[in-house]
Amino acid sequence: MFHIKKQITRLYLSSALGNLSLTGAWVAILAARGYSLVEIGFAETVFHITSLLFEIPSGVLADVFGRKNMLLVSSIMRMIGNIIMIFSCNLFMVCVSIAFHAVSYNFSSGSGDALAYDSLKTVALEDDYEKYGSNQMIIHRFCSGVSTLCAGFSLLIGHRAAYGADIVIGLIQIRILLSLSEVRICHSDPCNEKGMIRHIRKELVICFITSLSFLKNAKKAIFLMFCNSFVGAIDILLLFFLQAKLPENGMPQATLGLALFFMETGGILGAKLILKWEKLRYRRIFAITALLVFFSVLLEHSGMYIVMTIGGFIAALSDDALQVRTNTLLQNMFPSEQRATLISIESFTFSMIMIVLSPLAGILFSHW
Repeated sequence: MFHIKKQITRLYLSSALGNLSLTGAWVAILAARGYSLVEIGFAETVFHITSLLFEIPSGVLADVFGRKNMLLVSSIMRMIGNIIMIFSCNLFMVCVSIAFHAVSYNFSSGSGDALAYDSLKTVALEDDYEKYGSNQMIIHRFCSGVSTLCAGFSLLIGHRAAYGADIVIGLIQIRILLSLSEVRICHSDPCNEKGMIRHIRKELVICFITSLSFLKNAKKAIFLMFCNSFVGAIDILLLFFLQAKLPENGMPQATLGLALFFMETGGILGAKLILKWEKLRYRRIFAITALLVFFSVLLEHSGMYIVMTIGGFIAALSDDALQVRTNTLLQNMFPSEQRATLISIESFTFSMIMIVLSPLAGILFSHW
């Protein structure tokens, strides 16, 4: 018997474990290992180039082979990336590790949301998805904040021990994922048909083409994807590079973790506030959040670490408020059979923007 509360609780637990890490302040860790901001910006670009290549295929695979299975693949890819980082001794190995983390992100980005929405839809509770999305964003920000709060401890014990601890967390996450129930709506099982390889190829092609056909006639969905990705990219880059820039502008190392945690709590506030603005039109929400993010950029160029920290808080608040509302609107528009694929196309849009902005941001921040 399908228990929706257990399913959603397990998805929450998996998300928490997926975002808990002693290496959340990975930019600070790489900086402490002697890598420059330009090199770190290059590694971030590698992440998004990898995402660009694997994002849509991972979504298609999730729609064809099951969202639960792809979440398991995601956790395994993350652990492989951690192992490589433990033994890394140059920028090339760091980039390989980053690439595996990107693939891990690809396989989880659309799968979890798609599984949650269709699980709720199975019991006619899809209207509760915005609350689910808000809770997930809160979990993401809180756990990411806890992870960055450990920045000082991670620097103290060294990157090898920190990434080793992440492997243990990954094993626990896999145990939770195995207890999830797969939800398949209007989908056949390719393993029961003759010519399995040919059938799988056909399923992948049909799923991808159908998704593109949907987007061709859904210009609003494309608009939502671009708006959300643009604001999100600026916020992510600001928070990433602040990990290295706050200490350079006078912030004591002992308080860096607290500052990063404070900035992440901005996202928690944003995810809760958006639930109170149900009747506010999307264009207004986008205009407000975009202006606040650009205001945050000005604050983070002040050179005063307290003001910079406040800017990071505002940016996170704006990004998550827009993210929750965008995800809800898109989920209501997407057909179930291509849900993970279409979510992956949104992430593809995000990666395209990040590929352009990451190296530019690395050069800009290195010349502060």
